[in-house]
Formats: sequence, structure tokens, C-alpha cells
Amino acid sequence: MLTAIIDYESGNLHSAEKAFQRMAREVDAGTVVVTGDADVVARADRVVLPGDGAFPACAAALRGHSGLFDALVEAVETRGRPFLGICVGMQLMASLGREYQDTPGLGWIAGEVIRITPTDTALKVPHMGWNDLVIDHGHPVFDGISSGDHAYFVHSYQVHVENAADRLAHVDYGGDVTAVIGRGTMLGMQFHPEKSQAAGLRMIANFLRWTP
Repeated sequence: MLTAIIDYESGNLHSAEKAFQRMAREVDAGTVVVTGDADVVARADRVVLPGDGAFPACAAALRGHSGLFDALVEAVETRGRPFLGICVGMQLMASLGREYQDTPGLGWIAGEVIRITPTDTALKVPHMGWNDLVIDHGHPVFDGISSGDHAYFVHSYQVHVENAADRLAHVDYGGDVTAVIGRGTMLGMQFHPEKSQAAGLRMIANFLRWTP
């Protein structure tokens, strides 16, 4: 069993690598590698797409690395491998990003990435720090997780889904802010599970054991 964390130079992956490797050992989920090798991604049993920074830059970086974009599509769309997008990696699952300029996403979740606009002007953007999850729809990734468990966020944009069934969890930050999306074999987390202590590690373990 091989889990590939895609390295397309979109941020520091050290924390994610260590967290996924730790939980893979605990639940006997095989090997976790950080890789920019398209062949490794294409044959992986699970794929994780992290991302930090702006949507257009991450989208360009993913498409700009030789073969990586096609390998990701092959693994997820053609072979149906379980997929997890984290932070901007989740946002890239949407149809369109509106950050700075309109930029196409992967189109796996119908919707667009828009700026967070809290109704309370005292709330700052970016949304940074801990917030309580509100689970909208049950999913195996939430095994052992309840509404009220908290996760660590750092972001200014969120995925606004077209289909309510695709939003699996949200948080309240002067209004609903999408926290987890999913459809079929695909999941996305706006927060950083690798930095979300016990709840985040539990969700990583659940993803590594998930057999959609």
C-alpha cells in the first residue's frame, strides 16, 4: 500500500509527511512518500495533494511540473484512488478559483473558491487559528470525530459548493465557512490535519484506512 503526498513546490511538506507516516505505522497502512515523480503518483494507492499560497500559483505549479497533473488525474479519475486535498489542495478540487483572477480548478467538486467575508467586522481575514467543526454529513473520515472537535485553519478563501451534499463539514466564522468537502473517492480539508492535534491525526488515520 503506497500513499503519495504530491510535492509540486507549493509549501513545506515536512509536518504533513511526518504526520501521515506516523499514522500509517499506527494503522498498518503501508508506506507514505513525498514525491514529485509522476510515475509514483500514477501508481499510488492513495494520493494527497497539499497546497499553501494563492490558488493561481498552486494551479500553475501543479500543471507546470512534468506529468504530475496528468498522473493525478489518472490516479483519481481513471483508477478511482482515494484522494485527499489539504488547504489549497482542497480548493483546487473546485471548478473555479476567484483569487486574484479566474483560474480553472480540477472540476471534481462543482463550485468556486471565493474570499471569506465574515458578517462580524471584528473577525479578521485570513481566518487563522483553531475553530470548531460542525459535521454536515456523515463520512468514514469522521469516525471518532464529533461536531465541536477543533481544527487548525490558515486561509482567506473557501470553497462555495454548488451541491450541499458535497459539503461534509463547516465552521462558523461570521457565517458558514466550508471545512470538509467530498464526493465519491475524493475528500478535501480546508484545515491542516497534520497541525490539528488529536482530531487531525484521527482523520488522517481514517483516510488511510478508508476503502470507498
